[in-house]
Amino acid sequence: MAKKFHISSFYFSIFLLSASLFSDFGEASRLPRAIYIFGDSTFDVGTNNFLNIENQLERANFPFNGIDFAYSIPSGRFSNGYNTADQIAKLLGYRRSPASFMELVVEHSRNFKNLIVEGVNFASGGSGILDSTGNGVMALSEQLRQFSTVRDNISELIGPENTAELLSESVFMISVGSNDLFSYQQGQGTSNNITQPQLYLGLLQETYQTHLQYLYDLGARKFGIVSIPPIGCCPFELSLGKSGECVKELNDLAQSFFNLTHNILLNMTSQLEGMKFSLGNAYQITSDFIQNPLLFGFNEVKEACCGFGRFNGEMGCNTSASVCSDRQNRLFWDRFHPTQAASKLAALTFFGGSQRYVTPINFSQLFA
Repeated sequence: MAKKFHISSFYFSIFLLSASLFSDFGEASRLPRAIYIFGDSTFDVGTNNFLNIENQLERANFPFNGIDFAYSIPSGRFSNGYNTADQIAKLLGYRRSPASFMELVVEHSRNFKNLIVEGVNFASGGSGILDSTGNGVMALSEQLRQFSTVRDNISELIGPENTAELLSESVFMISVGSNDLFSYQQGQGTSNNITQPQLYLGLLQETYQTHLQYLYDLGARKFGIVSIPPIGCCPFELSLGKSGECVKELNDLAQSFFNLTHNILLNMTSQLEGMKFSLGNAYQITSDFIQNPLLFGFNEVKEACCGFGRFNGEMGCNTSASVCSDRQNRLFWDRFHPTQAASKLAALTFFGGSQRYVTPINFSQLFA
């Protein structure tokens, strides 16, 4: 009986949180002027569809991806439906994440300038903080260069002063770093051939701060950052070991990365006028999902919904894979990525949660 009480209490609290959020953000005057999104596959809404990528694992524009998306279209999201970027955008009052930069360039070139003032998604699956992470995808540095182009186009349209005002009132969301840690684990390292974990984390910290500073210099002021989840517990990592346990070394790196990111943001906000941030602790919320699955409505937190082999984590999701029917109750969609249900729950938590999950303020307080 106690377990049922806790579960129903959790969903009641989520209901109250949702009602409160939509009440607070119902007025258009309180919405951000635009949303600009950067990062990896957790935020990618189709960037990689337009890239010449040899490794098909870095694409998702084929079934069973998108099985729960509108008309079951495999949009390029690494999900059965909407991803975390979409869910946060929905909480802000938008239908979904803005279109990818590549889609706007290729398919909407005539309306490019009019669309970019509402937001752009630059995220690219497989990308990282370091340029050496990923192969043929858009590294974070390239995403920032694309945003610089967007900023120049906006300035041509509405003028420099109005552009500065627009960007200062807009939201800049970033979710990146997991692929850098996977790369390190696989021994790919960097061009500097760093093998010591603390030195590698130091390189990530220095490079990430440089990227964030560049974004600030371009006009960004409100930063909504999502840190790295416990990637050592994803189905791919579980499938590699005999015991099916999480890989502690990877999780330790992910926890350290959260602390480093927090220090970067505290440092920058103490020195840069007008900069504000909200840091979502994806490590903590995902760990809580795994440790207390029933409390959060999950009945499976190890096995991927779509895939092959042990934990459905040995190979990626495609049309030949086995796919589960209870997607609302699963944590993992494929061997690396969360389900639409898990993404929605994480977004709600970052948006209105306590400092256990998001610090120093939550996303709703940052964006208001």
